[in-house]
Amino acid sequence: MARELKKDQEALKHDVLARMKRIEGQVRGIQRMIDEGKECEDVLVQVRAVRSALRAATTQILRRYLLRCSEKAQTSCDPAAQYEKLMKLVSDFIDG
Repeated sequence: MARELKKDQEALKHDVLARMKRIEGQVRGIQRMIDEGKECEDVLVQVRAVRSALRAATTQILRRYLLRCSEKAQTSCDPAAQYEKLMKLVSDFIDG
């Protein structure tokens, strides 16, 4: 079970890194569009795409955190503290 969690965590890590590299490329493309004086509407379409990509990456980051948190809670002397840490993270994330 622990081996599967590690494997899942590594897969999520690689997925997030790949997403971040794509997002980086998209942001550079937006910078180039602005520098070249492209239409605002076209720039905003690309900004919306980056926001969507960031949301998807955030979901994966939270998924990885939850996997790690559940693994720590199983081996922790204080699972309630792990739960509180998780709740604070989620609450802070939701609050923005």
